[in-house]
Amino acid sequence: MPAPRKYPDELRERAVREVRTTGRPIAHVAKDLGIHKEALRGWVRQAEADT
Repeated sequence: MPAPRKYPDELRERAVREVRTTGRPIAHVAKDLGIHKEALRGWVRQAEADT
């Protein structure tokens, strides 16, 4: 069984949207939202691959 997600889907979507719409660096957005920058980097990459 996979491990439960550490971050809720709503937070993931908000963080990715903020990076993509504002152009702010991933590290800055991650720090502001209290998430790990590498987690956010992966979410952004996945979102780019999905579009």
